[in-house]
Amino acid sequence: MPRQLTEIMVRFEFRLNLSTEDVLVYYRGSANQVLARCADGRTVQFPALFLKPFLTSAGVRGQFVLTSNDDGTGSTLTRA
Repeated sequence: MPRQLTEIMVRFEFRLNLSTEDVLVYYRGSANQVLARCADGRTVQFPALFLKPFLTSAGVRGQFVLTSNDDGTGSTLTRA
């Protein structure tokens, strides 16, 4: 019987409160990674491009969940 690999997903929950000026730093290319502190004290880093679907005229605000494989690939960002 073949052995099945179980993919372990890692979940990071955090709140973002970025103004439009804060987000412009990423769009201008001055920074390409976002660093956020999770509710449980962990720190997570992810590509700034993940913020694009959540950008409004007020910036990016709200509770978010980043999930990824345990090796950091296959990451997705969703609003909690």
